Amino acid sequence: MADTRRRFLTTLASTGTVLALAGCSGSDGDGGGGTDSEMTEGEMTEGGMTESEMTDGDAMDEGEEMTEGSMDGDMGPTDPSDAPMASVDRFSDAAGMLHQRSANDALPDADEPIDFDEQFLTQGYGPDGTVIEYYDFDVQPTEAAPIYALFYENGDPVEDQLNIIDVVPGDEGYNDFWQVHKVTVPDGYEANSATSVSHIQEARYDIEPTETIKNCPVVPDGSTAELRHSADSSSADLVEGWYDGEVVPYFLFGEASLSSSDGTVPLSPIYVSFNANPDEDGGGPPSGFRSEEGSDQTHNVTATVPGDDGYSPLWLVNIFDNADFDSVSDLESAQDADILASGAAMVNCPVVAEQ
Repeated sequence: MADTRRRFLTTLASTGTVLALAGCSGSDGDGGGGTDSEMTEGEMTEGGMTESEMTDGDAMDEGEEMTEGSMDGDMGPTDPSDAPMASVDRFSDAAGMLHQRSANDALPDADEPIDFDEQFLTQGYGPDGTVIEYYDFDVQPTEAAPIYALFYENGDPVEDQLNIIDVVPGDEGYNDFWQVHKVTVPDGYEANSATSVSHIQEARYDIEPTETIKNCPVVPDGSTAELRHSADSSSADLVEGWYDGEVVPYFLFGEASLSSSDGTVPLSPIYVSFNANPDEDGGGPPSGFRSEEGSDQTHNVTATVPGDDGYSPLWLVNIFDNADFDSVSDLESAQDADILASGAAMVNCPVVAEQ
């Protein structure tokens, strides 16, 4: 995340814009993809990764020499209900960029459930002027983090096995977006014997990176984000995975299939304006998105919506002058506005409704 933070600041500096980073107002694991035609319930692992979605890729560096093996003889399966819950804090200075508790003490504490419908749901416009709603999961890098899904040698997913991750918010390399890595285990493997990436590596299981990218934000247990786009057949319930022997909850957003040959998350443009322009005192995110008087309707405009070619929930942010607010109502008018900063940040904002 540190590299992303530096890129964000460098981009703004190059435009002559000073943008404060804090105080902005606003997994069954198929988090980035999967339509009814692409998956069936029987194909899914506990975390929602499917064999049919996975494509061949080059072996990851850390697994190039891995061979089939077995876990230590004294290691048996762990019941997730008996395992501790991982600590999650999305608003620490290490984890947050636009939303940091140090700048906004109203944000939930570490491990406190987050109501994203109450605090982080924004109403804007789609490219044709349709009213849309999207969640704000803050700035994310473009390099996906690895998530590991376990399969037997015959290609069947390991039933009841939780997917495994190696980073949570605040850790170096964390991302809401995950590149699926297929792990092949022997027929005698028992579900949830592996509960960490180190277990997979020590067992020397074969690991194959795929082109599938999932949008699965890790959140504190009990968090809620109830909306899903009509194109998204996934549940709004939290999904459980493993992180270093602890259970970690995450959401799944599957309104579009995402894929990448090199683990880079695709981007799509979004145009936004704030109550105060970024070059003004207290301007940019701390001032909040500008909205219509007496309404939650912003004039933020996405260049795509689910179903469009090129749609991605990772948005490349372009900031337009709030003097043009009244004239902006669709993509064409947003592009005609006075753009104060292009490519100012990349934010994870899955579109969950079109009215």
